Amino acid sequence: MIFSKSILVLPLLWLMAGCMVGPDYQRPDTHLPSKWSFAKQPDGAANSADLARWWRRFHDSKLNSLVEQAVVVNLDIKQAIARLQQARAERLAASASFWPWINGSGSLQDIDSNGSGPTSGHSRSYQGGASASWEIDFFGGNRRKMESTDAAVTAAAADLDAMRLSMAAEVALTYCQLRSFQDLLSVAHENLTTQEESAKITRDRRSAGFASDLDVANAAALVATTKAAIPSLETSVAQSTHAISVLLARPPADLTAFLSDRHPVPSDVSAVPTGVPSDLLRRRPDVRSAEANAHAATAQIGVAVADLFPKFSLNGSVNQQSANLSNWLSPSARVTSYGPSFNWALFQGGAIQANIRVQQALRAQSVLAYRKTVLTALQEVEDAMIASTNARKRHTALADAVSANRSAVEISLKLYTNGQIEFINVLNAQRSLLQSQSDFSQNKLALASNLISLYKALGGGW
Repeated sequence: MIFSKSILVLPLLWLMAGCMVGPDYQRPDTHLPSKWSFAKQPDGAANSADLARWWRRFHDSKLNSLVEQAVVVNLDIKQAIARLQQARAERLAASASFWPWINGSGSLQDIDSNGSGPTSGHSRSYQGGASASWEIDFFGGNRRKMESTDAAVTAAAADLDAMRLSMAAEVALTYCQLRSFQDLLSVAHENLTTQEESAKITRDRRSAGFASDLDVANAAALVATTKAAIPSLETSVAQSTHAISVLLARPPADLTAFLSDRHPVPSDVSAVPTGVPSDLLRRRPDVRSAEANAHAATAQIGVAVADLFPKFSLNGSVNQQSANLSNWLSPSARVTSYGPSFNWALFQGGAIQANIRVQQALRAQSVLAYRKTVLTALQEVEDAMIASTNARKRHTALADAVSANRSAVEISLKLYTNGQIEFINVLNAQRSLLQSQSDFSQNKLALASNLISLYKALGGGW
């Protein structure tokens, strides 16, 4: 009958446990512009599907393969996966507070006593039992803790997405740098061939009495300067290859053969689906992570406030104790207890109030971090847009410069061979051609890098 009365109390306590102390989470206010300052807006808003697998827009099969391997096998990504698993396990641990806790115990004691009297000699005691306790979450402290761990799982999942996005961008950028170094190396070899031919012509003309030792020395100096640049470029090619291998969790030289053939720097001429600034709040994983952290910190205030109030529990225990194993399970050896209880921290020297202020300060920090993350995201998009736009403008001018300088080299060499101009004109033309070709190659890398930065800034589809 007493058990039945206790069971009837459970629904009442459950209904009483409907309130939750502490503030409810609300997304922090952010003042977002309605449109981007730079670049023409494409038709329609961007969505995750528009930006998913953005690296495929460069139409480079090797780049596709490298990125899609990296987002699976990279060691930093595996660490992020482990952190997500940790957050999920912590959430599971937090959910245990909603269930009764049951403990079992048992012992066997042999007691020897010396002397005279009824207690002297040897005796044995058998004891075993179980106890249970169920805390009723009257003021919502456990539910706030659960809310906080839910948000922590969301943040860890967003961090994993951010790591994948960052890794895809890093692999793509390193790959583009590799192709740019290979292109610069090809430019150096091409110019070296031309310069060596000019040096030979100069030596022949000196032998015939039509050129000076100064012309020969200038031609030799230009050849040597170009030769000196080649080993540095070869080093950069090798180091870029090693970096890509390590990003794929492979030994540094493992991809040397795969990446040794020369390919152009990847390019994407299609319009980037930038959408509107408000899209970043749901699409950028670092913004989602920062918001989830603010949510978790807000819920922790409720956990701290709940410590100001009493904690109610239902408790029960059953113990069997006997000196003889034969009657250990008999009703006469049983001791039971059950009923509600509460525990209230009435005075702890202000520790609870101080902890509430700590959690409020942590929430304020997380809100400020969220707002800074949003502003940084806006800046990264705007920066990438203007850089990409101006790199495209520069690309056309540099292409024209390469074409004009190539013609100048051909004309000046022909005029010099015919004795119509001084060798210094050939020298200047060849230097200008090498410089313009190098600038053009580096601008192709800038075009690719700015696009990669833009895709990353937009959230990349995760």
